[in-house]
Amino acid sequence: MQRFILVLGGSIFLFGCSDMSNTQQRALTGTVGGAGVGAALGAIGGNAGLGAVAGAGAGLVGGLVYDNVKKNEQAAYQQGYNNGQASH
Repeated sequence: MQRFILVLGGSIFLFGCSDMSNTQQRALTGTVGGAGVGAALGAIGGNAGLGAVAGAGAGLVGGLVYDNVKKNEQAAYQQGYNNGQASH
C-alpha cells in the first residue's frame, strides 16, 4: 500500500495540473490529500487500504465543496464589481 501511495503522489508531480481546470485541481488535491491522511489513519487502525479509500472519498467531497465556495465567492465579487461600475 505504501508503494501505491508513493506512485500516486509521484505521478501527480510528473503529470502536473497545468491543463486542468480549477475544479479538477481542487478535486484532485482533495482526493490525494484525503487518501494520504486516510491511509495513515487506516494503518493505525489496521487497514490502510480501506482508510485510503474512505479518505479519498472524503477528500474528493471536500475539494468539490471548497471549489463551490470559491466559485460563489468569485461570483459575489463580480456582481459587486458590476454593480459598482453601473452606479457611476
